[in-house]
Amino acid sequence: MRLDDLMTALPWWLPPALALAIGLMALAPLGTQVLARGVVFIDLAVAQAAAAAALWVAAVVDHPNVWTTQAMATTGAMACAAAVAWLSRLWPQQREALIGLLYVSGASMALLGAGQDPHGRERLGQLLAADVLWADWPQVMVLTACALAVAASRRWLQRDAVFYPGFALVASLAVPVLGLFVVFAALIAPALWQRAGWSAVGAGLGAMAASAFGLLASWMFDVPSGASVALALSGFGALSAWGQTESGHASSRAM
Repeated sequence: MRLDDLMTALPWWLPPALALAIGLMALAPLGTQVLARGVVFIDLAVAQAAAAAALWVAAVVDHPNVWTTQAMATTGAMACAAAVAWLSRLWPQQREALIGLLYVSGASMALLGAGQDPHGRERLGQLLAADVLWADWPQVMVLTACALAVAASRRWLQRDAVFYPGFALVASLAVPVLGLFVVFAALIAPALWQRAGWSAVGAGLGAMAASAFGLLASWMFDVPSGASVALALSGFGALSAWGQTESGHASSRAM
């Protein structure tokens, strides 16, 4: 059987399910570094910078190809990540506020770029909340490469020179597939459960179960898959606070 025939024979839901599972494997280790560094808004800022760059390419260049668009999006993400690293070193006490301003600047630039293209607002919406149900095999392969790269460099992620450019590259590749909302939730939800005491494996499996629930709900109720998965992951992450509260109460009673 040829590879094309094999891909056609596989269930239609397999690519989106794998995209979410592998995306979580790529993003979860980065999420732990995000929380440890206190730069929670980095994903929003970097993703918006990537979106703004991609939208302005579409506005300025007539029908740019996917490689040109991705190259500019990655460049925008890298520039924003470098700015985050610089601001975090110079003004550590104000870093979250300054990163928030970077996000607002990127979002504003994205809106201005979208306004220059007849299909810009549609493209912007897709970058914010991608329809994961339409993820295809090439996109799964891209996320697989990201997950392998993150796994290979995991011991060096504590170094700024590795983390910031690596984060920017993975985010710029993951956002077109999963959307900004899902990427942010996939970064933060497993990391919150690890901070609550779960193992990396347990937190990852919990996030995958939440993603599967969101994807199933999207299909059953015919609602946008990106928003559905992001809500499921956000709910899963929020429950970590309840878990910490319960463990705190148990410790108090033991004393």
